[in-house]
Formats: sequence, C-alpha cells, structure tokens
Amino acid sequence: MTEVTENSQVESRKVDHIRINLDKDVQFPHLTTGLERYRFLHQALPELDLEDIDMHLELFGKTLSAPLLISSMTGGTDMAHRINQNLAQVAQEHSIAMGVGSQRAAIEKSELAYTLQVRDLAPDILLFANVGAVQLNYGYDLAHCQRAVDMIEADALILHFNVLQEAVQPEGDTRFAGLLKKVEAVCKQLPVPVIAKEVGWGFSEATARDLANAGVAAIDVAGAGGTSWSEVEYHRAPTSFHARVAASFADWGIPTADSIQYVAAGAPDVKIIASGGLRDGIDVAKCIALGATMGGLAAPFLKAADQSPEAVDQLVRELKAQLQIAMLCSGAKNLDTLRQTPLYKV
Repeated sequence: MTEVTENSQVESRKVDHIRINLDKDVQFPHLTTGLERYRFLHQALPELDLEDIDMHLELFGKTLSAPLLISSMTGGTDMAHRINQNLAQVAQEHSIAMGVGSQRAAIEKSELAYTLQVRDLAPDILLFANVGAVQLNYGYDLAHCQRAVDMIEADALILHFNVLQEAVQPEGDTRFAGLLKKVEAVCKQLPVPVIAKEVGWGFSEATARDLANAGVAAIDVAGAGGTSWSEVEYHRAPTSFHARVAASFADWGIPTADSIQYVAAGAPDVKIIASGGLRDGIDVAKCIALGATMGGLAAPFLKAADQSPEAVDQLVRELKAQLQIAMLCSGAKNLDTLRQTPLYKV
C-alpha cells in the first residue's frame, strides 16, 4: 500500500466516524456506565449558598472554571476543522479543558494540521494532543509524539488505547505486544505530561498499575456505557463477516463507574479523568465522588458542535449549572469536599 493511499484511507475513516456518530445509534445496547447505581445523599440543609460553590480546578499548570473536559473526538478533515473550531471557542470562553482527536493523519500529512490547530481561538485553555499508543509499535517514537504536542501547542499528550477497535477494523493495527516499555520511554522523555486514555472500554486495576509504573500522569478511564466503537465499526464494516464480528462485541467493556474505582485502586497517585457515557453535570459529580479529578464528554459535544458554537455554549452552561446544584444539594462546597462525599448504591 502506498503512503498516499494509506493517508487517504485514514482521512476517509475520520469522516466515516463523524457521520456514523452523528447519524447512527452507536450506544452500548445493554451495558451501562454503572453511574445509575449510585446516588448522593440529599442534604436539605447544606449551610451553603449556591453562589459560593467553588468548581475551580488546577491541573497541569492551568486553572479551569469547572472540572470539565471536551473529550477527544476528531481531526484530519474539513468537517473536523469546523467542529474543533466551535469547541475551542467555547472552551476558551468558559475556561474548560479540551482534547483533540487522533493526530495521526496530520502527522503523516502536514497540510491537515490546520484541522486540529485551535490555539488562535483558545490561547489559555488546557489542551491535550492525541496519538494512538499502538502507533509506537508501527514506527512512531518520541519525535512523533513531540510533533503532535508542538503541532497544537498542547499542555499534555494523550496516548489512546483502542485495542478492540483496531481488532475489529479490517485495516486495524493489532500489534500490541511490547507496547508498555515504549509508553514508558515516552513518559520519561516527553517534556509534557502523558495521559493514558481508553476509547470506551475502560481500564482494569492491573492495567492502571502498569501504566502508573510506566510514568503516566493521568488516566482517562473512558469506560463502557456510552459510545461503543465496535458499533461504529459495525456500521462501516466492508463485509458481512466484519459486521458480525464487530457486532458481537457491542456490550464488551468495563463500565465507567467500575473503571474509575479500579484505576483509583491500581494507581492511587495518578489523576483520574472520567469519561465514557457521561451525559450531564450530575454524572460528572458522581465520577468525582468516586475518585475522579474531572469528567469528560464527547458525544453530546460532537452533536452540539455540529450545530454551532452557541449550541456548545448552551451545553457547557447546562453542565456547569447541573454540577453546581449537585454540589450544593450534597453539601460539597468545593471539589475536594465533593471527592470526599459518600455515594450510596441503589
């Protein structure tokens, strides 16, 4: 396969992924995030004023107005450029964090870098670059990781782990053996923090421990219960064989609520980012009470960004209001208090 053909396939796949996520039902058919099993104990007399609830967060040298992350979604296409611009504009206005989608296409075809470059619109936000971890077994090294960071002037680098997605793709990269040592080398040499991120199937306690020992600064659990990427791949499968194989994994994975607790047990000194099926500020509050530092959302932001910056702004305002009210009604004046607030199982 020529490099031009391979690059065009990566770009085409990015467009497919956006369209399928916007147009198809790609949620887990039965498996949930597990967050519905938890409740806050309502405090009818919190002895707090709503306006005094402090949602600010310091992370990787940046101050956020709330523990919210616009999770990594897309890049490498004109459509992705518009979406990322809409997201970045609002992230800047609200002082929240943002991750970009995989930068592989732009690393290998530099003229696509503009689709991910948002610093002109968002000079102050906490911004995460993004490279597939498995690419370290396909010729990528520290220089490629640094290129991804420099391309968007990022504050940290996400290495995303998507073993199931790669395995059900006909063109997937499936050589994962020996990857941990290469991840460790990047963590030791890259001058910005490294975040290990799943893409929707969660991390186990053992994997979290391995990643913490390798030197990652944060783990984004990206647990099961939201978008199922095996369902996405089912919709773009080129043959009935590939479709049936992908469909069989529709409910595979570790629910988000469980993965947060596994990671907290396996990597107690590592920051936890909770994502995977979060849909409102109450979900974010629950994740923080379970041990996370912040919560990330992707699908709701993708749908909003496909409409307009105004739709993204409305979503962020709703998330902030929901989180603030959840903190008030559970008696948590700030995020440290929220992290110590017990949940009960139902």
